[in-house]
Amino acid sequence: MFPGREPGCAGGGLIAMASVLFIHGLWLHAESWAPWIDLFRSAGYDASAPGWPGDPETVAEARANPDSIADHGIDDVVAHYAALISARPEKPILIGHSFGGMIAQKLLGQDLAAAAIAIDAAQIKGVLPVPLSALRATLPVFKNPANLHRAVSLTAEQFRFAFGNAIPAEESQDLFDKWTIPAPGKPLFEAATANFNPHSPAAVDTHNELRGPLLLMTGGKDHTVPESVTRATLKQYRHSDAVTDLLDWPDRGHSLTIDHGWREVADASLEWLTKQGL
Repeated sequence: MFPGREPGCAGGGLIAMASVLFIHGLWLHAESWAPWIDLFRSAGYDASAPGWPGDPETVAEARANPDSIADHGIDDVVAHYAALISARPEKPILIGHSFGGMIAQKLLGQDLAAAAIAIDAAQIKGVLPVPLSALRATLPVFKNPANLHRAVSLTAEQFRFAFGNAIPAEESQDLFDKWTIPAPGKPLFEAATANFNPHSPAAVDTHNELRGPLLLMTGGKDHTVPESVTRATLKQYRHSDAVTDLLDWPDRGHSLTIDHGWREVADASLEWLTKQGL
Protein backbone atom coordinates (compact mmCIF):
# COMPACT_ATOMS: atom_id res chain seq x y z
CA MET A 1 0.00 0.00 0.00
CA PHE A 2 2.91 2.28 0.82
CA PRO A 3 5.83 0.52 -0.91
CA GLY A 4 9.25 0.95 0.63
CA ARG A 5 11.89 3.08 -1.03
CA GLU A 6 14.61 1.31 -3.01
CA PRO A 7 18.07 1.38 -1.43
CA GLY A 8 20.06 4.37 -2.60
CA CYS A 9 23.60 4.42 -3.90
CA ALA A 10 26.66 6.16 -2.57
CA GLY A 11 30.14 5.73 -4.01
CA GLY A 12 28.81 3.03 -6.30
CA GLY A 13 27.56 0.79 -3.51
CA LEU A 14 24.16 -0.03 -2.07
CA ILE A 15 23.15 1.50 1.24
CA ALA A 16 21.32 -0.96 3.48
CA MET A 17 18.31 0.67 5.13
CA ALA A 18 16.53 -0.70 8.15
CA SER A 19 13.02 -1.81 7.24
CA VAL A 20 9.99 -0.61 9.21
CA LEU A 21 6.49 -2.10 8.94
CA PHE A 22 3.60 -0.12 10.41
CA ILE A 23 0.58 -2.15 11.56
CA HIS A 24 -2.76 -0.44 12.08
CA GLY A 25 -5.38 -1.43 14.60
CA LEU A 26 -9.16 -1.69 14.46
CA TRP A 27 -11.19 1.05 12.75
CA LEU A 28 -8.23 2.81 11.11
CA HIS A 29 -7.04 2.30 7.55
CA ALA A 30 -3.35 1.66 6.81
CA GLU A 31 -3.22 4.97 4.96
CA SER A 32 -3.45 6.70 8.35
CA TRP A 33 0.27 5.90 8.75
CA ALA A 34 1.19 8.11 5.74
CA PRO A 35 2.80 10.96 7.78
CA TRP A 36 4.84 8.44 9.77
CA ILE A 37 6.04 6.76 6.59
CA ASP A 38 7.20 10.06 5.12
CA LEU A 39 9.03 10.92 8.35
CA PHE A 40 10.72 7.54 8.69
CA ARG A 41 11.77 7.54 5.04
CA SER A 42 13.31 10.97 5.52
CA ALA A 43 15.21 9.49 8.49
CA GLY A 44 16.64 6.76 6.26
CA TYR A 45 14.28 3.85 6.90
CA ASP A 46 12.60 1.68 4.28
CA ALA A 47 9.06 2.23 5.60
CA SER A 48 5.72 0.77 4.53
CA ALA A 49 2.25 0.07 5.96
CA PRO A 50 0.66 -3.04 4.47
CA GLY A 51 -2.94 -3.49 5.54
CA TRP A 52 -4.61 -6.40 7.29
CA PRO A 53 -5.83 -9.37 5.25
CA GLY A 54 -8.91 -8.31 3.30
CA ASP A 55 -8.21 -4.59 3.65
CA PRO A 56 -9.09 -2.72 0.44
CA GLU A 57 -6.60 -0.21 -0.94
CA THR A 58 -8.48 2.92 0.11
CA VAL A 59 -10.72 4.14 2.90
CA ALA A 60 -13.62 4.59 0.48
CA GLU A 61 -13.31 1.02 -0.80
CA ALA A 62 -13.14 -0.36 2.73
CA ARG A 63 -16.31 1.46 3.72
CA ALA A 64 -18.08 0.23 0.59
CA ASN A 65 -17.00 -3.39 1.06
CA PRO A 66 -16.99 -4.31 4.78
CA ASP A 67 -17.44 -8.02 4.05
CA SER A 68 -13.86 -8.18 2.77
CA ILE A 69 -12.66 -7.18 6.23
CA ALA A 70 -15.03 -9.34 8.29
CA ASP A 71 -14.16 -12.54 10.15
CA HIS A 72 -10.37 -12.12 10.19
CA GLY A 73 -9.02 -13.09 13.60
CA ILE A 74 -5.70 -12.51 15.36
CA ASP A 75 -4.06 -15.64 13.93
CA ASP A 76 -5.07 -14.60 10.41
CA VAL A 77 -3.46 -11.20 10.85
CA VAL A 78 -0.28 -12.62 12.40
CA ALA A 79 0.08 -15.15 9.57
CA HIS A 80 -0.49 -12.39 7.01
CA TYR A 81 2.34 -10.23 8.36
CA ALA A 82 4.60 -13.25 8.99
CA ALA A 83 4.31 -14.09 5.28
CA LEU A 84 5.20 -10.52 4.32
CA ILE A 85 8.20 -10.61 6.66
CA SER A 86 9.41 -13.95 5.30
CA ALA A 87 9.74 -12.38 1.85
CA ARG A 88 12.20 -9.79 3.19
CA PRO A 89 15.97 -10.29 3.44
CA GLU A 90 16.12 -9.09 7.07
CA LYS A 91 13.84 -8.84 10.06
CA PRO A 92 11.95 -5.54 10.05
CA ILE A 93 11.21 -3.16 12.88
CA LEU A 94 7.48 -3.28 13.69
CA ILE A 95 5.43 -0.31 14.87
CA GLY A 96 1.83 -1.11 15.74
CA HIS A 97 -1.09 0.80 17.20
CA SER A 98 -3.89 -0.78 19.26
CA PHE A 99 -4.45 -4.31 17.91
CA GLY A 100 -1.51 -3.61 15.63
CA GLY A 101 0.55 -3.28 18.81
CA MET A 102 -0.59 -6.72 19.94
CA ILE A 103 0.27 -8.18 16.53
CA ALA A 104 3.71 -6.56 16.69
CA GLN A 105 4.34 -8.13 20.12
CA LYS A 106 3.32 -11.57 18.88
CA LEU A 107 5.64 -11.35 15.88
CA LEU A 108 8.49 -10.05 18.06
CA GLY A 109 7.98 -12.94 20.47
CA GLN A 110 8.25 -15.31 17.50
CA ASP A 111 11.63 -13.76 16.58
CA LEU A 112 10.26 -12.37 13.34
CA ALA A 113 11.16 -8.75 14.07
CA ALA A 114 14.33 -6.83 14.92
CA ALA A 115 12.38 -4.68 17.40
CA ALA A 116 8.84 -3.53 18.08
CA ILE A 117 7.05 -0.42 19.26
CA ALA A 118 3.56 -1.14 20.56
CA ILE A 119 1.46 2.01 20.94
CA ASP A 120 -1.66 1.72 23.12
CA ALA A 121 -1.53 -1.99 22.38
CA ALA A 122 -4.60 -4.19 22.79
CA GLN A 123 -4.80 -6.45 25.81
CA ILE A 124 -2.75 -9.66 25.56
CA LYS A 125 -3.44 -12.94 27.36
CA GLY A 126 -2.54 -12.68 31.03
CA VAL A 127 -3.52 -9.04 31.42
CA LEU A 128 -6.42 -8.90 33.87
CA PRO A 129 -7.61 -5.25 34.18
CA VAL A 130 -10.70 -4.49 32.10
CA PRO A 131 -11.54 -0.84 32.87
CA LEU A 132 -15.10 0.36 32.33
CA SER A 133 -14.00 2.83 29.67
CA ALA A 134 -12.56 -0.05 27.61
CA LEU A 135 -15.84 -1.93 27.87
CA ARG A 136 -17.75 1.12 26.70
CA ALA A 137 -15.33 1.75 23.81
CA THR A 138 -15.81 -1.79 22.50
CA LEU A 139 -19.55 -2.03 23.18
CA PRO A 140 -20.44 -1.47 19.49
CA VAL A 141 -18.94 -4.92 18.84
CA PHE A 142 -19.93 -6.82 22.00
CA LYS A 143 -23.57 -5.73 22.05
CA ASN A 144 -24.34 -8.34 19.38
CA PRO A 145 -22.73 -11.83 19.51
CA ALA A 146 -23.21 -12.13 15.74
CA ASN A 147 -20.54 -9.45 15.34
CA LEU A 148 -17.98 -12.20 15.93
CA HIS A 149 -18.15 -12.87 12.19
CA ARG A 150 -19.00 -9.38 11.00
CA ALA A 151 -17.25 -6.10 10.35
CA VAL A 152 -18.51 -3.30 12.59
CA SER A 153 -18.35 0.45 11.99
CA LEU A 154 -18.20 3.19 14.61
CA THR A 155 -20.38 6.27 14.60
CA ALA A 156 -18.71 9.67 14.95
CA GLU A 157 -19.90 9.79 18.57
CA GLN A 158 -18.46 6.35 19.32
CA PHE A 159 -15.16 7.32 17.69
CA ARG A 160 -15.09 10.47 19.80
CA PHE A 161 -15.25 8.38 22.99
CA ALA A 162 -12.92 5.58 21.88
CA PHE A 163 -10.29 7.62 20.02
CA GLY A 164 -10.84 11.37 20.15
CA ASN A 165 -11.70 12.16 23.77
CA ALA A 166 -8.42 14.01 24.40
CA ILE A 167 -8.59 16.28 21.33
CA PRO A 168 -11.05 18.99 20.22
CA ALA A 169 -14.39 17.73 18.92
CA GLU A 170 -13.76 19.25 15.49
CA GLU A 171 -10.48 17.38 15.12
CA SER A 172 -12.09 14.12 16.22
CA GLN A 173 -14.76 14.54 13.55
CA ASP A 174 -12.11 15.29 10.92
CA LEU A 175 -10.11 12.17 11.81
CA PHE A 176 -13.28 10.09 11.78
CA ASP A 177 -14.17 11.35 8.30
CA LYS A 178 -10.64 10.83 6.98
CA TRP A 179 -9.43 7.50 8.33
CA THR A 180 -12.13 5.27 9.84
CA ILE A 181 -13.17 1.99 8.26
CA PRO A 182 -15.21 -1.02 9.45
CA ALA A 183 -13.29 -3.46 11.65
CA PRO A 184 -13.64 -7.21 12.19
CA GLY A 185 -15.24 -8.07 15.50
CA LYS A 186 -13.40 -11.37 15.84
CA PRO A 187 -10.13 -10.03 17.36
CA LEU A 188 -12.05 -8.29 20.14
CA PHE A 189 -13.96 -11.46 21.03
CA GLU A 190 -10.68 -13.41 21.01
CA ALA A 191 -8.97 -10.91 23.29
CA ALA A 192 -11.95 -10.79 25.66
CA THR A 193 -11.87 -14.57 26.19
CA ALA A 194 -8.07 -14.91 26.18
CA ASN A 195 -7.68 -15.68 29.87
CA PHE A 196 -10.23 -18.50 29.64
CA ASN A 197 -8.67 -20.13 26.57
CA PRO A 198 -5.42 -22.10 27.03
CA HIS A 199 -4.71 -21.77 23.30
CA SER A 200 -5.80 -18.17 22.87
CA PRO A 201 -4.49 -16.35 19.78
CA ALA A 202 -4.03 -13.33 22.07
CA ALA A 203 -1.16 -15.11 23.84
CA VAL A 204 2.29 -13.54 23.40
CA ASP A 205 5.64 -15.17 24.20
CA THR A 206 6.67 -12.68 26.87
CA HIS A 207 9.41 -14.97 28.23
CA ASN A 208 11.59 -14.90 25.11
CA GLU A 209 15.10 -13.87 26.21
CA LEU A 210 16.50 -13.61 22.68
CA ARG A 211 13.91 -11.34 21.09
CA GLY A 212 14.64 -7.81 19.97
CA PRO A 213 13.87 -4.74 22.11
CA LEU A 214 10.29 -3.67 22.80
CA LEU A 215 8.87 -0.24 23.59
CA LEU A 216 5.37 0.00 25.03
CA MET A 217 3.65 3.38 24.79
CA THR A 218 0.52 4.38 26.68
CA GLY A 219 -1.81 7.35 26.58
CA GLY A 220 -2.90 8.51 30.03
CA LYS A 221 -6.33 9.56 28.74
CA ASP A 222 -6.88 6.54 26.49
CA HIS A 223 -10.40 5.13 26.90
CA THR A 224 -9.90 2.10 24.65
CA VAL A 225 -6.59 0.85 26.09
CA PRO A 226 -6.21 2.63 29.42
CA GLU A 227 -2.81 3.09 31.02
CA SER A 228 -3.53 0.34 33.55
CA VAL A 229 -3.74 -2.19 30.71
CA THR A 230 -0.35 -1.20 29.28
CA ARG A 231 1.31 -1.26 32.69
CA ALA A 232 -0.17 -4.72 33.30
CA THR A 233 1.22 -5.75 29.92
CA LEU A 234 4.68 -4.56 30.97
CA LYS A 235 4.51 -6.86 34.02
CA GLN A 236 3.96 -9.84 31.71
CA TYR A 237 7.53 -9.33 30.48
CA ARG A 238 9.12 -9.38 33.93
CA HIS A 239 10.61 -12.86 33.40
CA SER A 240 12.58 -11.81 30.30
CA ASP A 241 15.87 -9.89 30.38
CA ALA A 242 15.32 -8.60 26.85
CA VAL A 243 14.90 -4.83 26.60
CA THR A 244 11.33 -3.80 27.48
CA ASP A 245 10.70 -0.09 27.95
CA LEU A 246 7.63 2.00 28.74
CA LEU A 247 6.87 5.52 27.59
CA ASP A 248 3.86 7.34 29.02
CA TRP A 249 1.96 10.17 27.32
CA PRO A 250 -0.19 11.46 30.21
CA ASP A 251 -2.41 13.82 28.20
CA ARG A 252 -2.97 11.68 25.11
CA GLY A 253 -5.85 9.45 24.03
CA HIS A 254 -6.16 6.57 21.58
CA SER A 255 -5.81 8.94 18.61
CA LEU A 256 -2.19 9.76 19.48
CA THR A 257 -0.80 8.26 16.24
CA ILE A 258 -3.05 10.30 13.95
CA ASP A 259 -3.98 13.52 15.73
CA HIS A 260 -2.16 16.87 15.83
CA GLY A 261 0.44 15.48 18.25
CA TRP A 262 1.49 12.49 16.11
CA ARG A 263 4.91 13.98 15.33
CA GLU A 264 5.93 14.03 18.99
CA VAL A 265 5.11 10.33 19.30
CA ALA A 266 6.88 9.52 16.03
CA ASP A 267 10.00 11.49 17.02
CA ALA A 268 10.12 9.63 20.34
CA SER A 269 9.94 6.36 18.39
CA LEU A 270 12.87 7.40 16.21
CA GLU A 271 14.87 8.44 19.26
CA TRP A 272 14.25 5.11 20.98
CA LEU A 273 15.24 3.14 17.87
CA THR A 274 18.46 5.14 17.66
CA LYS A 275 19.24 4.27 21.30
CA GLN A 276 18.75 0.60 20.41
CA GLY A 277 21.27 0.88 17.57
CA LEU A 278 18.51 0.56 15.00
